[in-house]
Amino acid sequence: MIDLSKRSAVEPFHAMDVLAEATRRRHAGHPVISMAVGQPAHPAPAAALEAARNALQHGRIGYTDALGTLSLRKAIARHYEKRHGIALDPQRVAVTTGSSAGFNLAFLALFDPGDCVAIARPGYPAYRNILAALGLTVVEVEANADSGFTLTPDSLARAAAKIGRPLKGVLLASPANPTGTVTGRAGLRALADYCQAESIAFISDEIYHGLTFAGEEASALEVTDEVIVINSFSKYYCMTGWRIGWMVLPADKVRGFERIAQSLYISPPELSQIAAEAALDAHEELDGYKAAYAANREMLLKRLPEIGFSIASPMDGAFYAYADVSRFTNDSMAFARRMLAEINVAATPGFDFDPLEGHRTMRFSYAGAEADMVEAMDRIARWLA
Repeated sequence: MIDLSKRSAVEPFHAMDVLAEATRRRHAGHPVISMAVGQPAHPAPAAALEAARNALQHGRIGYTDALGTLSLRKAIARHYEKRHGIALDPQRVAVTTGSSAGFNLAFLALFDPGDCVAIARPGYPAYRNILAALGLTVVEVEANADSGFTLTPDSLARAAAKIGRPLKGVLLASPANPTGTVTGRAGLRALADYCQAESIAFISDEIYHGLTFAGEEASALEVTDEVIVINSFSKYYCMTGWRIGWMVLPADKVRGFERIAQSLYISPPELSQIAAEAALDAHEELDGYKAAYAANREMLLKRLPEIGFSIASPMDGAFYAYADVSRFTNDSMAFARRMLAEINVAATPGFDFDPLEGHRTMRFSYAGAEADMVEAMDRIARWLA
């Protein structure tokens, strides 16, 4: 009998486990409302769907270059010029099979086994799990009210001093999952300057760009070229299942990333690339979707404290409420299971995002339909009453 490698022993992605159980219950006929994952309630933009239909009827869908079609790479470069005022060489753009492939490529191309990479706690669990599976040393840096719920040069320096080893990489998300933190231009510049001075690779996760409700949404590319930016069509563009994202790389790093991408992924799916290019110009439709998230956000800001859940971090961006549920439980994992089993509402236990303090927190996604979000809050209120 062949044993699994140690890499397979990473912690489960509990949000996906919750989603799987919610799906099983829904298929069994239960009226499940999911607030567990960042799955927009809306379809891909109409222009993206039409482009995909035309491609299926008239085109031959096949391999593309490993870093994506030149047409989409040019369109993404134009996006940065229009949105951020950045003149970007399309050759620095790499299209990926979702942002997840971007993280894999970044970690493989930039780090060797044992290297120390800093991430925020609480933070997206897949960072921690992928880094661990690749044999990298995960350095979780507490992001709390004192640091503005983000990473700072001071918090990174303290973390490096505590472990007695230099950091090789820093990964920051803005807007952040699960906290909703938006790190503004000054904060990004401070991090970029610190990373450059300390010879640390800086990775900026910007997959929730377009979904900022308060604060200053800026790309790290506005303050430095020495950054690996990762973005996605999943969230703002409502294309989760299309598995399409992109990276912007320093010019001298492109070929190294390309070599790994060629063997790991061959190429991103061409049909998704065609649809994604059309989605880039669908801002009027997508901003209408964003207005619906904004209404859900306002509702949760009011209802969660009324129910007895305090807001644990800013809800300035993305589409999540990170709530302190310690008034009712000291075991958010068990609480999430009970909530799904007893009232058919799925949410993610905070342990997913924070192995130390997550037993008292939960994340609620408000990307769903407004009626579902209202009904979910009503169910929880009656349940806890």
